[in-house]
Amino acid sequence: MTSPQTLQSTYRLNSGHEIPILGYGISYKLTKGKTKSSPSKTEIPVLEALSTGYRHVDSAIMYRNEKACGHAIAKSGLDRSQIFFTTKIPPESMGYERTKRAVESSLREAGVEYFDLILIHAPYGGKEDRLGSWKALVEAQKAGKTKSIGVSNYGIHHLDELEEYIQQGGGGRIDVGQYEIHPWCAREDIVEWLQKRNIVVEAYSPLAHGTRMGEAVLRELGKKYNKSPAQIMIRWCLQRGLVPLPKSATPSRIRENAEVFDFKLDEEDVKRLFTGEYEPTDWDPTLDFD
Repeated sequence: MTSPQTLQSTYRLNSGHEIPILGYGISYKLTKGKTKSSPSKTEIPVLEALSTGYRHVDSAIMYRNEKACGHAIAKSGLDRSQIFFTTKIPPESMGYERTKRAVESSLREAGVEYFDLILIHAPYGGKEDRLGSWKALVEAQKAGKTKSIGVSNYGIHHLDELEEYIQQGGGGRIDVGQYEIHPWCAREDIVEWLQKRNIVVEAYSPLAHGTRMGEAVLRELGKKYNKSPAQIMIRWCLQRGLVPLPKSATPSRIRENAEVFDFKLDEEDVKRLFTGEYEPTDWDPTLDFD
């Protein structure tokens, strides 16, 4: 009999390491374009998430939140090995040499000896730079600077390109693919491609940036299960085998987003939430054909 999932449950990655099945995403709005006082605005909710029981923190170079996340992890009282910490290589650091420098810079910025996961944030820069960045991540993994590696916002054509490179001796294995995923952007084709290869799929913006909370189907299911629309959306991701990364700076919502392991959506309700719509609320680099 399968044990019930909890906030501390994990999936095993292709690298052999474990990833918690629910993560805490750091909103870029807390740091992007702000002043030097901004790090504390990130630090506080990260500490709240860790005290709630989250053990998975998702950051990015692009959002300038690595330092604040690193500070929160150091202040949490938890051993570094207990926290799964992610960062991402931004578009301006694509290419072998630039990615190598970005990895070193991120380690210094976050004040850590290693990341648990480094992703390529988006498939920009053309084939040569994409594959060069991957080569740099493979080397970083071998050197112990990151335990696992992966990609974000890659379309199937980008994934096919990378898979061919790996199969031809490029090295490494894709551990994680991260995408905007919610009932109005299900990405069934990409999820299927990844899951067939035992690649863990992370869902950023699983709450669609709050733009769909008033949808009738969410209100109806929320009433049926006595849960909030946000909890219904997170639960839908979990039942697809995804790793959702909900974002919030509000303590009550941080806690609420973690209270999703005491109920289960009926199979018919899971199907209802496949709306058939394709409405990303964020950028969509999967469509880039460069």
